[in-house]
Amino acid sequence: MKENQSEKPVSDPRSPDQGGDNRVLLEKESSRIHTLCDVLHPENMQLAWQRVRANKGAAGIDNMSVGDFPAFFENHGETMMQKLRDGRYRPSPVKQCRIPKANKANGGYRTLGIPTVLDRVIQQAIAQVLSPHYEAKFSDHSYGYRPHRSAQGAVEKMHGYALDRGKNCHVVDCDLKAFFDTVDHQKLMAKLRESIADRELLGLLMKYLKAGAITVEGKFIHTPEGVPQGGPLSPLLANILLDELDSELESREHEFVRYADDFVIMCKSPRAGARILESVSRYLRTKLKLIVNTTKSKVVALKDARFLGFKIYRRKIRWTDEAKMRFKSEVKRITSRTRGVAVGVVYRDLRDYLRGALNYYMMGVTFREVRELDSWIRRRMRMFY
Repeated sequence: MKENQSEKPVSDPRSPDQGGDNRVLLEKESSRIHTLCDVLHPENMQLAWQRVRANKGAAGIDNMSVGDFPAFFENHGETMMQKLRDGRYRPSPVKQCRIPKANKANGGYRTLGIPTVLDRVIQQAIAQVLSPHYEAKFSDHSYGYRPHRSAQGAVEKMHGYALDRGKNCHVVDCDLKAFFDTVDHQKLMAKLRESIADRELLGLLMKYLKAGAITVEGKFIHTPEGVPQGGPLSPLLANILLDELDSELESREHEFVRYADDFVIMCKSPRAGARILESVSRYLRTKLKLIVNTTKSKVVALKDARFLGFKIYRRKIRWTDEAKMRFKSEVKRITSRTRGVAVGVVYRDLRDYLRGALNYYMMGVTFREVRELDSWIRRRMRMFY
């Protein structure tokens, strides 16, 4: 897995924003039950490394950067691969970091777990092999972390339901309490065993679930439950577990949209919504061992619903006031005169942020708002300069 500086990063065929030029391994028959040998195939591992390198990312607990990995693998790669084949490999604990939650009004932080570069490569290799099999089975109502699907697609799907239902449209907004931190390992492994028969691969997956974490304070903690956010494998595992919820909602003939652990169900009245919320909460608690956050889950009229940073009316989609405030707050942070960085750095950071944020929210931003924001951002830059 040598570094080739002249080689362009390979696009991840699973990613909706990539061209998917490298689909050699991902176009295998989706019904095939894969093994650890498929994961460790040199072509699959090379593709995984190229994807991890393209994503960059922070170092794990070993402080090894993506740039340092090729030299490490040149010296120790064969030993690591042999340990994986023999079942002797032990994943490193993830390095925890905290980021503020998007909704600052509620306060608090979201905990991410950063694997080492080596573990990111292995997890990416596993995800590449398993994804085609599960993608063929996933529900059409699921939009999170899936190829050719996006948050915007989920919002448009919800908007379509609203148009069909007319004026009497209400939304059951379900919020799962600390989903990634409370995933039941036994339940998840039972779901994986339904499609994976290879014991070595199942064993490696369990090791990643049980690898533990190093807290911000430097203390090791065990992980008897949960799937750490931050690794390439976590989104796929989340969708595998929650696909059972999708199947249940489909069997009840609900109109719903799910993006990862965030989902909404359409209904005709507050009373109907209350019954649905109670029934779904009971199902999640008893069958999937997940808890619905009762303080955040609610039944609201369509005009009062919020989904993935957007609000939906019968005829239009707009970004929420909270999303606009977060956008302006981040622009203010980047262009703050107390940052102590060069103008070129501010331009670069601002460009990168605007590109990502506006690509995400553009479907809900009016032309008038674009002109106002453009004038405001230019004024911020003049003040900084």
